[in-house]
Amino acid sequence: MTTLVVIAKETIPGKVKTRLHPPLSLEQAADVAAAAIQDTLEVARRLLATRRVLLFDGNRRPVGSEDFDVIPQIGGDLDARLGALFDEVDGKTVLIGMDTPQVTVEALAPVFDDWTDDVDAWFGPANDGGFWALGLARPTGDLLRGVPMSQDDTGAHQLRRLADAGLTVRMLPELVDVDTIDDARLVAATAPESRFAAALRHAEATNTTTNGVARTTDPATEGVTP
Repeated sequence: MTTLVVIAKETIPGKVKTRLHPPLSLEQAADVAAAAIQDTLEVARRLLATRRVLLFDGNRRPVGSEDFDVIPQIGGDLDARLGALFDEVDGKTVLIGMDTPQVTVEALAPVFDDWTDDVDAWFGPANDGGFWALGLARPTGDLLRGVPMSQDDTGAHQLRRLADAGLTVRMLPELVDVDTIDDARLVAATAPESRFAAALRHAEATNTTTNGVARTTDPATEGVTP
């Protein structure tokens, strides 16, 4: 029996994926983020979880999450928000993010098919030094609070925290976390049939280049900075 949690935020232009701007407009970046969430939720629905949860920051829940339980994110830094989640859930729980839309059922299958009693945690590293997945057999927020987040050594800090607690950790595949436009293009090439890839192709197709600088064809988006 395993709970699967997807952490996401409402895709409001200027609030999500702002590092994709430029070359994308803030509206396009939000559309790409929304597609990434939908891809992630679709994979989550196909996994044999006993409970599916959306750890959500926002008001309008994303399309595809209608059958998920919603836990609102608390205020504070990311380590506090994740810690609060792992304090609230019971039993084996795995958390995944919204920034790896190329994730597959096969990548997460070991968590649901092979979580034996001698495995205390699962860890999915991201290429930027963070992590895209964290599973705990006995959830407790103390394993996350105080871990420095959004750094190039966040994953190393988190793994050290698990090791210091004496936990046996199994690894999941490393995935590319979408932060920059280069990340986005790499992920889209990896998963060309995804909603994410389609949204990125559409966004880039509607852009034009003037004097070597990518601009959107909508003048209302010009001059906007994150």
